[in-house]
Order: sequence, then structure tokens, then C-alpha cells
Amino acid sequence: MWPKSVASKIHGKRFSTSNNFVADLPCIDTETELVPQVPSLEQLSSCYYRKSLLDHHEETHKYKIFVSTWNVGGVAPGDDLSIEDWLDVRNNPCDIYVLGFQEAVPLKASAILGSENWTIQTKWNAVIGKSLNRTGHEQDKFLCMASKQMVGILVTVWVRSELLPHVSHPSAACVGCGIMGCLGNKGSVSVRFKLHETSFCFVCTHLASGNRQGDRKLRNSNAADILSRTSFPEGPSMNSPRKILDHDWVILLGDLNYRISLPEATTRSLIERNKWNKLLEHDQLKAELRNGRVLHGWQEGRIDFVPTYKYCPNSDVYYGSGHENIKGGRGRAPAWCDRIIWCGEGLKQHLYTRGESKLSDHRPVKAIFTAQVASSGSRNVSADEISQSVARRAFKLFSVD
Repeated sequence: MWPKSVASKIHGKRFSTSNNFVADLPCIDTETELVPQVPSLEQLSSCYYRKSLLDHHEETHKYKIFVSTWNVGGVAPGDDLSIEDWLDVRNNPCDIYVLGFQEAVPLKASAILGSENWTIQTKWNAVIGKSLNRTGHEQDKFLCMASKQMVGILVTVWVRSELLPHVSHPSAACVGCGIMGCLGNKGSVSVRFKLHETSFCFVCTHLASGNRQGDRKLRNSNAADILSRTSFPEGPSMNSPRKILDHDWVILLGDLNYRISLPEATTRSLIERNKWNKLLEHDQLKAELRNGRVLHGWQEGRIDFVPTYKYCPNSDVYYGSGHENIKGGRGRAPAWCDRIIWCGEGLKQHLYTRGESKLSDHRPVKAIFTAQVASSGSRNVSADEISQSVARRAFKLFSVD
């Protein structure tokens, strides 16, 4: 039915290093003030590289990074959706915002095998941009540095406009681990960049689902595939990290789908009695990390929130709890499917919590990190001029009536 797109996806041509993504950051011509165009990755990297020079300046900067993951169950954001409370920019502002989504589109055959639905990416970025830039102050503007989608996996990265002159070598890469081991209903979308002299990589993932025998090993295999198969271009300077683990700091976020290794009846009984620590003792991801069977050496913050999956539609009731009819008589036991983990020395997590939006059968999860970033020997030319120019365009793109 879709012979060209199917053949392309099966041969991995669309799920490898990406040559383009959506961004608000063109190669800026401060002389002509041209209307921004969506650039390719090569244009972005080349632009940043050309504007770099050595001034022997060295100091340390502390930045706050907001990271969020949300399986939205194929539900598109409505015109009235606001995520201002979730981002909490007024009370707890950050410098970088990374938001990852899973099932941004329904995982039907037409979505998996057909052409990408870019409309949903535009809608989510509009919601995020308006929520981040609600203050209306041009000096506090955030811009979309990168936004990349593969089927239902979407990651979008926003940075404070004054940081843009210090961002270089942005790139995106996709890996499909779904049907036939290569299609994009499961897998990852990764975005990397350098901030000053430090490289960051954010990996938005959706791993294999299910709680049957062998599903946990399949999730481990998906994670290993993502680490081994993800590859980025070297960039104009030919020294940019190529693999995920080559970066200084890596944050992995997503619907990792790890479950609780207990009988369903036992899990539900412990939930009814609020025995969260007992449940966490049998959490699959914690066991796999602890035993080194997956993502060896990675860290996760303390979980002080209740399981994020699976809820009845528009409800605070877990699916299969007896308050609704279940087709086939089988429920899906609650679990902490939605997680944020990281690797790299010096990255500190200060918040790890969930939200209460009832948009889908998952609850969103967010974390806030602080990072000490050193600038040693290079910065961008005309930083103030470039930052002000980009901020003015962002204000026009995401101004709120």
C-alpha cells in the first residue's frame, strides 16, 4: 500500500542520522534581518562553527535543565491546552527545556508505514512556545533549538535566547526498534548539541511493551540497540561526538515500559495499601540497572511518586481496578513505565516528580537538573547582537495575544 515509504523504513534510511529538523534558529544575517527559514542540520552546524573564534576566555556557568516525558496516547493537544503549570516557568525557571512525547500520533499502520504527520509536531511546539513565553518579556524568550519526530516519538528542545550564541553542533538521530526490529513505532529520537565546551545528548525513547515472559529482555535489547545504532555526524570541526555515550552528559527519557515483577493481584493489593516501597523493590528497571543488565552505570533519582500507568480515560482510577469493564477480562497492572535516567559526572538532579494531567492513560514525569558548564577558549562572535536578533523573531513567532 505504501511501497516506497515501507521499503525506505525497512532498509533504515529514515531511522538513522537525520539531515534536518524543525528549529527557530536559522543562520542569522544581522545585516539584512531576513525572515527565518527552517535550516538543515548542516546549515545550523556550519553557521555556528563559522561564528566561533578564540578569545582565551575561561569561566564556569551553572544552568538549570528541565526534562519531561509524556506518553500522550495518540491524543492531539487541543486549542485550550495549557502546560504552564507543568513547566512552572514563573516559579522555577530553567535555561533549557527538553520535552519528549511518545504516541504523539495513534500507532496505526498508516502512521507507522506511511509518511510522517508533521502537523502534530507543529501543534505541540505551539503549545510549548506559548507556555514558555507567556511573560511577554523579550529578554526572557525561549526558542525551539531542535524538534524531531519519528512516527509517535517526538522530542523538542528549547533554550533561553541569550544562550543561543553559546550553542553549537546541533544534530538529531532516529533509531527504529519496532516492527521487524526497525520500524518507528518503538525506538528513539535523540538530539545532541554543545553548550560552550560541554556536549549534551537527550534520548527520547519508547521501548517494547508488555509484561509477558521475555518482554523485559526485549526492552533491554531495545536499549542496547539504541546505544549501538545511534550515530551523529562529526560536524564541521570533525571532532563532535558520534555515539550517545561519547557525550559528556546524556539524559534518557521516555516510556521505558518496565513493569513490576509481581503477580497482578499482588501488585494491585499493594497499591490499594499504598505500599510503594514494596512495589519498587520489584521494579524491573531498578533491578536491571542494579544488576548491570541494561544501561550499566546510569543513575535514576529517588521515586517518590505513584505509578504513572495505566489509568482509565479522564480518571484517577487505575485501569483494571474493578471500576470499569475490561475487554477480554484482563487488565494491565499499574507500573512506573515513564522514567528519566542519566549518565555523566557532575549532573545533579533536584526534582523528580509526576504530573496529574488526565489527557492520556499515562501521567507525565519531569525532572530538573543543574549542570556546571565550563567555557574554555571559545565563544560566539557578536553574542549580544545575535541573541537580540533571534529573540525578536521568537517574540513574533510565539507572541501571546
